[in-house]
Amino acid sequence: MSGHQEGGCGCGTVRYRLETEPMMVHCCHCKDCQRQTGSAFVLNGIIETNRITLLSGNPEPTRMPTDSGRPHDIYRCTKCQTALWSDYGGRPGLRFVRMGTLDNAASVTPYVHIFTRSKVPWVAIPESVPAFDVFYDKTFWPPEAAARRAAATTKPG
Repeated sequence: MSGHQEGGCGCGTVRYRLETEPMMVHCCHCKDCQRQTGSAFVLNGIIETNRITLLSGNPEPTRMPTDSGRPHDIYRCTKCQTALWSDYGGRPGLRFVRMGTLDNAASVTPYVHIFTRSKVPWVAIPESVPAFDVFYDKTFWPPEAAARRAAATTKPG
């Protein structure tokens, strides 16, 4: 995938552009993602909030319950309710963009599969792609991506 990709909701009210590539793209097989998407998994691209340009519309957050109790806000189009991105754990500097909302979603492949302990049995994960029973730790991140993540989650002050 290359940066400067555009995407949007199902009805076209919300349009956005990613100004750079996400720092990480993961395929999440957790029960929450399965339930919230009505699918076997979700493909999320983790990117800094300030690297998403809203071109039209104004997605609104919906607070979702989580097993951890930490905040999870899913931003949806107010007309068609398409889920565009999430803020997880109260980290407003990072967004988890739903890669399926990109105009060229076929250009995206996951770097890693997570929460495979709850993946549905008919999904086959390629041997060439790392997979974790739960979440990967920070040492898995490539150095450049880790530096971007640290900068986005550092609180000023």
